[in-house]
This record gives sequence, structure tokens and C-alpha cells, in this order.
Amino acid sequence: MKQHQYHVTVQHLADAKGHASTYDENIEFDVGNHDDIFKIVERLKAAEFFDEDTTKAFAVGLKLFLEVIMTHRDHILFKEFEPAVKQFMKNLKQNVKKDT
Repeated sequence: MKQHQYHVTVQHLADAKGHASTYDENIEFDVGNHDDIFKIVERLKAAEFFDEDTTKAFAVGLKLFLEVIMTHRDHILFKEFEPAVKQFMKNLKQNVKKDT
């Protein structure tokens, strides 16, 4: 399966109390996705659901999560979840089309 390839980096900046991070390393990994996440971010920005940073976090998190679900759709964790995910994506796509 052909996929877009991404490198994801998560850097911990501060804890919930605002104290500087004590982590020495970032979480980094390479991952594939069937969608162009950059295009999805642009479409969601145009829909103006959220501010720019929230839109980026939503798009990236959602696409990474959905790719895991699609790849492991028969996994026990996702069996009951799949109908809700399908409905959510249908609703999201309809609202993005309406608003963009």
C-alpha cells in the first residue's frame, strides 16, 4: 500500500503546573498515512472549527489514530468503536464541505 510518510516529534515543554520539562528526550517516530495530512490541515483551517494550533493538533491526532484503527480494524479495542468512527467521519466531511 502506498502511503505518505511522516516524521512526528513530540517535545514536552512544561508540566501541568508550568514547571519546565524534566524529560531529556522527545518522542519521535516515522509513520505512514493514506492521506496527505498537510492538505487535511489546510481544509480544516479553512473550515474554521478551531484556532490554528488546535486545528493542527486535531488533524494530526485524528489521522494518526484513524490509520491505526484502519490497520488494526479487527482488534478487540476497535470492534465496537468502528460504527461511531464512521459516523463521526461522515459528519466531519459534511461539515468541512459545507464550510469550505
